[in-house]
Amino acid sequence: MSGLIDLDVIAGAKATHKYARLSASKARVVLNLIRDEDLALARDRLRFCERGAAEVVSKVLESAVANATNNEQLDADELYVAECWADEGPVLKRWRPRARGRATRIFKQTSHITVIVAQLSTEELEMREARLAASGSQTAAAARAARVAASRAATDTGDADGTAPEDADETATDNVDDIDDAADEAAEAAIDDTADPEEDVADPEERN
Repeated sequence: MSGLIDLDVIAGAKATHKYARLSASKARVVLNLIRDEDLALARDRLRFCERGAAEVVSKVLESAVANATNNEQLDADELYVAECWADEGPVLKRWRPRARGRATRIFKQTSHITVIVAQLSTEELEMREARLAASGSQTAAAARAARVAASRAATDTGDADGTAPEDADETATDNVDDIDDAADEAAEAAIDDTADPEEDVADPEERN
């Protein structure tokens, strides 16, 4: 099967695994699960797929994503599985001994797996952002940017107060030590105030 997407026109990248040691029919079952799906959803489906071909297809998908991010400078959050297919490769013929001096032939199938990832169009990106905004969630890139901004804000606040992070840690440690010392002193005072039971018991002869 030849690719229908022209990578010279559409931003994307592809990866091919030649001579994979599994049949093309088994690979196609897994490829049908991720075709035309977002990258995050495709990864989740491959992660939880119980078929053995899912591991091979997952490696090909990650290779295609790496080609797109490193060679084409595309954002991984904006990619989707545009095309994926499996072609039949050469058949390895082996022999197995059987009874009465006979032998049976074993056919070991191979396949060529290809995965193409492409960038979502502007309309699709806007629709996805609208869905995320409506649900109150955010993309991985947005979450990462929010964490970085919060970390920088905390650092700037510490600099404005004139307290370095190391000084703040030392101050917190000193406060904990002071609390422990106060607790030990209170426990010792409570032990001193408690009278000895043998001293509290009066002698019967003295009572009389």
